[in-house]
Amino acid sequence: MLFNSIEFIVFFIVVTSLFYLLPHRVRWVMLLLASCFFYMFFKPEYILILLFTIIVDYYAGILLETTQNPRLKKQSLLMSLVANIGVLAVFKYYNFINDNITGLCSLFGATNHIPYLRMLLPIGLSFHTFQAMSYTLEVYRGHHKAERHFGIYALYVMFYPQLVAGPIERPQNILYQFHEKKVFNRDNLVAGLKLMLFGFFKKIVIADRLSNYVNLVYKDPGHYHGFQLLTAMFFFAFQIYCDFSGYTDIALGAAKCMGFTLMKNFNYPFLSINVTDFWRRWHISLSTWFNDYLFTPIVVARRNWGKFAVVFAIFITFAISGLWHGAAWTYVVFGLLNGLAMIYEFLTKKTRKNLSKKIPALIYTRCSILLTFMFACVTWVFFRAQSMGDAFTVFRNIPVNLGGTWQVFYEKANYFALIPAFIGIEWIWRNKVKVREAVIALVPRFYTTLGMTYYSVLLWGIIVWGEFGNKTFIYFQF
Repeated sequence: MLFNSIEFIVFFIVVTSLFYLLPHRVRWVMLLLASCFFYMFFKPEYILILLFTIIVDYYAGILLETTQNPRLKKQSLLMSLVANIGVLAVFKYYNFINDNITGLCSLFGATNHIPYLRMLLPIGLSFHTFQAMSYTLEVYRGHHKAERHFGIYALYVMFYPQLVAGPIERPQNILYQFHEKKVFNRDNLVAGLKLMLFGFFKKIVIADRLSNYVNLVYKDPGHYHGFQLLTAMFFFAFQIYCDFSGYTDIALGAAKCMGFTLMKNFNYPFLSINVTDFWRRWHISLSTWFNDYLFTPIVVARRNWGKFAVVFAIFITFAISGLWHGAAWTYVVFGLLNGLAMIYEFLTKKTRKNLSKKIPALIYTRCSILLTFMFACVTWVFFRAQSMGDAFTVFRNIPVNLGGTWQVFYEKANYFALIPAFIGIEWIWRNKVKVREAVIALVPRFYTTLGMTYYSVLLWGIIVWGEFGNKTFIYFQF
């Protein structure tokens, strides 16, 4: 069981109120206890998994900083990585690996006697595991000092706003903030609440409403065809963006209300001009994690391979990135398709640059954005489909009976209306500084009223159009 939106809001109000009512010296205790409660609301016994990795990484960090023995230092890092990756392997990938062993055995007429494990995947396991690993890796590299306060380190891993779906923080950005004395700041509170309001609007109004149609189609894609499948494919792009970035806005906003600053995780990815640019804008905390701890080390280690070192590093990085998202071949294919696209862009960079000089910049940019978005929609079919067979069914049935386009559009007009509504609201949010300057210049007395109207519309939309069922966030499953 997970918090629904109303329960989360109540939880947030209580925690934020207690944070400012309590003295600084005990705030970390309250935040840690609140984060434990937040996590245990799903499955209480899984808190032991977190406790295990927290203890291992805490002492590994101290050993990494204090030991002068290079061998012991490497062993300490290896102990931390094995503990974290081991937890991931057991809870997330054990049955996936076992399924594939069973498939291989059947090819040779053999039987796999390895037992399956019946267990739920701990929510946000990949997120807090990667955050924990970034700590020991940064201490090992000498980029950050080991945290001596066990409670503060535990809070670094378990801070409730970003515990289950990121952003995946680095110790340099967040650890020192837990030591700082936070003073109530009205501007932080207002900015945080605005960000949370925008996040809830994206999640409850846009993502959850679009999910009604998307879930219906992907539950049995063989019963749909043509424009119905194209619509589901298009809707899912906006659903997953509004769902994930909506959660990120809520997380950043909840932290901001208490004076904490979390890293930016999205930078308008649907304006990307190519796939490489897309991954610089989408899930930034994960992309930079893979870049710093996997891609770059592979390139450095294989630098004598020339360009092939980069190609090899991209391929490995995106194969693992696909697996990070889920223990299924659909996710691996999703990752590899993006990796192959980035390899293509790397190898043709000079050619594409020359081509861009021959085409008007506006046309080239707009076409590039459109093609990148279409590519994302196609790869997300593998991300969303329940199996490889379902994914291929979607592509096979799309060309069938495209003549029913206008009928489907008419029937789902209320869903299609959500897209331009979201784009308009997102545009205002993205250009709020320019909008503010323009309004102040034209009608300065009405700027405050206009701002209140904007946020009132968001709140009204949540109340009237919001889906308040127990719909979890997509990335909680990772």
